[in-house]
Amino acid sequence: MDNKRLIERSIDPASSILSALKKMDNLGVKSLIVIGGNNKFLGILSIGDIQRSIIQNISLEGPIISILRKNPKFARPNQQVDEIKDQMLRFRMEFMPVVSVNGEVTNIYFWEELFIEDQQIPYTQFSNPVVIMAGGLGTRLRPLTNVFPKPLMPYGQRTIIEEIMGRFARHGCSDFYVSVNFKSDLIKYYLEQQDLGYNLNYIRENKPLGTGGSLSLLKGRINTSFFVTNCDIIIDQDYNEILRYHIENKNEITIISALKHYPIPYGVLETGENGDLLHFQEKPEITFKINSGMYILESKVLNEIPENTFFPITEVINTIRNKGWKVGVFPVSEKSWKDIGSWDEYKRQLG
Repeated sequence: MDNKRLIERSIDPASSILSALKKMDNLGVKSLIVIGGNNKFLGILSIGDIQRSIIQNISLEGPIISILRKNPKFARPNQQVDEIKDQMLRFRMEFMPVVSVNGEVTNIYFWEELFIEDQQIPYTQFSNPVVIMAGGLGTRLRPLTNVFPKPLMPYGQRTIIEEIMGRFARHGCSDFYVSVNFKSDLIKYYLEQQDLGYNLNYIRENKPLGTGGSLSLLKGRINTSFFVTNCDIIIDQDYNEILRYHIENKNEITIISALKHYPIPYGVLETGENGDLLHFQEKPEITFKINSGMYILESKVLNEIPENTFFPITEVINTIRNKGWKVGVFPVSEKSWKDIGSWDEYKRQLG
């Protein structure tokens, strides 16, 4: 057993939920093994466990032991490797701990050790349409966007819009609606030359309409739940988890939010009447949920959007809430959200 790697991927049950989230972000993983005293196996903490706790408004300062699932999956020392591989594949596990009858971790198998190179953990498949907002001017990326549009900015070995499509395609999505305006002919020409194998539909704004106004052009064309994403953000997340949350909670709109952590470099005081000190916290960290720029909408929402009118997504959300319809928020970790719409962030993401 690689004790160094086990230590790297393990976490103490008394650690805070926030510390676990940060550790996952720093390691670029979606799960950690929880080990107590005497090398006792206590469970597996996944990003999904943390997301569910955030949705339930459980404090990020609480211990991870409070949100651990019962009956975690693990292997026994006498199990064959092929059987362990089958379990990891079936349950889409990043690793499988091997636990003795005494509850001690004796080994741990990692996905990349058991499966062939480049074989990815499988994603749950669905076929919902995806709307990509690609009509912006890209002002934050000037002067480069004076030459070609933001959706065609390089991202790794392909363009930003191809990266976004590819992340949905791994779930099985192939129907894309691309909202275009600025340099629309160039975007269409490029995508049609790539032979991507998708069903591409274009929504053309004759004038800037905002996200909501652009979506109004889809009335009668979409009749199921659909994703909407800006063309300058990348979300590293199992999109099926978001879709499942949206459906199970019967939301009309689900906003995907990113967590942002801001450390306060001073002691913070809370006072009551007559200035009496109620609480003193040294250098706390505040966590906010911000709008990531990705959403899931029900098709009936389209009927609530006025036509040929500038209508930002905030107005769509307020309209739906005012009708008493449900709007939910699904959180992703800070580093799972990449905003590549400005020069500083674009250069940082590309290293």
